[in-house]
Amino acid sequence: MKVAPQKESQAVIMDGKVLDKPLDTLNLTRSWLDGALEKMGLTVENVFLAQVDSYGELTVDLYADNFKVPQPQDKPQLYALLKKCEADLEMFSLSTENEKAKKMYEQCSEQLQASLKVLKPLIQS
Repeated sequence: MKVAPQKESQAVIMDGKVLDKPLDTLNLTRSWLDGALEKMGLTVENVFLAQVDSYGELTVDLYADNFKVPQPQDKPQLYALLKKCEADLEMFSLSTENEKAKKMYEQCSEQLQASLKVLKPLIQS
């Protein structure tokens, strides 16, 4: 079985300075880098070394070892969005006069509730 070759990680920040050539090689921009750092709550000046791997993931090493990089909040936001969708389905079922639509919304709401019970431990971990 052939596997695609992995590229070496490229340093894109060194000693708090952005390295434009590796960014260009990876077809990334300073805007992308600023956005990725902003998601982590960092600025270029906080970063001693930042590298982008072959999957486009940014890894940073900070000057201050006691500085905590915040964990992404994607999972809790996903769970909240799914809960909102489930609530919307219940609301639609209560607000419609059409019995066929009411049953469909109720069934979808119940299915989403069941899915949320299964997903909750995974999403909130």
